[in-house]
Amino acid sequence: MAHVLAFANQKGGVGKTTTVVTVGAAMAELGLRVAVVDLDAQACATFSLGIDPEDVEVSTREVLIDKVAIDQAVIRTADGVDLVPSTIRLADADSALSGAKGREFAVRQALEPLKARYDWILLDCAPSLGIVTVGALIAAQSVAIPLQCETLSHRGVGQLLETIDDVRTYANASLRIAGIIPTQFDARTTHARAVLADLPATYGVQVLPPIRRSIRFAEAPAAGRTVLSTAPTSVGARDYRALAQALVSQLG
Repeated sequence: MAHVLAFANQKGGVGKTTTVVTVGAAMAELGLRVAVVDLDAQACATFSLGIDPEDVEVSTREVLIDKVAIDQAVIRTADGVDLVPSTIRLADADSALSGAKGREFAVRQALEPLKARYDWILLDCAPSLGIVTVGALIAAQSVAIPLQCETLSHRGVGQLLETIDDVRTYANASLRIAGIIPTQFDARTTHARAVLADLPATYGVQVLPPIRRSIRFAEAPAAGRTVLSTAPTSVGARDYRALAQALVSQLG
């Protein structure tokens, strides 16, 4: 059965989507069967894997709200991972689910048919703590928290950890925190080094291998591929391969 790993942080711009798709591609390089599920209406994971959201007919919105079978949404991508895409249509998902019975379990129920087909299911959560994101935490076995190595990026992480505690208490007692993923790390700056060193004491959770800052990350989505394909020997590609290996060793 697949290990369901959610990537969550309600602050945008922390490299969450880049982390999801690149870790997925790195796991696929290891010979693992990987599905990426885009749960963000901005559809950045969808675009980053070479799929134009404008061309998507069946997305996570139709799966969660209209109860379309998730198999009808799965798309094979050039980076070796399967994708359940998103579109802007997902923007009304929280309001559409707000009155639904069992709304907290919509994501878990939708993923059920995929679990026997993959080794890993990676959930790209929206930068919010709405119904769909909480549903992703309920569906997941583990959650990873991408966090930019800057002081302002710490804002809101405490609230996310409180939400994770609530999910454990009321709906998913086995949910574990895989760790914090330091992103956009620049070892040349004293500030970034200080933030990285302070993370374990601040949050009391494991800190995973950091991802160093690289212009290659900005270039990859334009090609509809991950940095593993567009710049396979770059520092970013090496860092994400190390992160994927760490997650597989720890959780798999």
